[in-house]
Amino acid sequence: MRVTVCQLPDPVDEFERAWTELVEHARGSDLVVLPELPFHPWVAWTDQYDPATWDAAVSSHDEWVRRLSDLGAGAVAGSRPVRTASGAGHNRAFIWDRGQVTDGHDKYYLPEEPGFWEATWYSRGDGTFDAMSLGEQRVGFLLCTEMWFTDRAREYARQGVQLLLTPRVTEPTGVDKWIAGGRSAAVMSGAFSLSSNRMGSNHGVDFGGAGWVIDPDGAVLATTTLADPVVTVDIDLTLADAAKLTYPRYVEE
Repeated sequence: MRVTVCQLPDPVDEFERAWTELVEHARGSDLVVLPELPFHPWVAWTDQYDPATWDAAVSSHDEWVRRLSDLGAGAVAGSRPVRTASGAGHNRAFIWDRGQVTDGHDKYYLPEEPGFWEATWYSRGDGTFDAMSLGEQRVGFLLCTEMWFTDRAREYARQGVQLLLTPRVTEPTGVDKWIAGGRSAAVMSGAFSLSSNRMGSNHGVDFGGAGWVIDPDGAVLATTTLADPVVTVDIDLTLADAAKLTYPRYVEE
């Protein structure tokens, strides 16, 4: 399976240029993983919630999702803002597969601190972390902060996931910590850990890039950088199936 991860800038004009590069690089990939809420400038930089800004983010994501076929990839994964019939906002995982969008769970663990006022901007999900299907593959999402709640990776191992996807919006400080977390999540789930992130700066918030592809035993296969903001790796999903039978995945709860 050919997978692509990336780091994309926050400002709109820079994003458009980076998207062109992503399109050129990702064509022919079986799966492209995007950052968290990628298609609108980061709304949670401020603790002043604005319904009009949230609705603009929803509209922007709806428009860009219709353009995902431009990537020339079999499938695309990320998260998007939604507003439910009750008026609540959520940060929702999704998979686009050859024009069909399937929604995953709503982000459950929400930071609330300068630059990342997420609990102010959207409501937490119901705590359900169900694996999704992508063709014959099993896929799990850990949206950014969710990666640190390690019982979720173990839960996905029991569901037989082969791909553990972590769309992120994180700062440049602590990049090594985030990669270490991705390695741990891969080992605990016995799955390939894939993550993409924002990069650059906007509204006084710095974003750290460093997307990754990590194998089920925690080996880092590739990371994105300023010089290489998009990376593509061929992975063997049978390694994820085999990993479920080895330590520590086989150990009973």
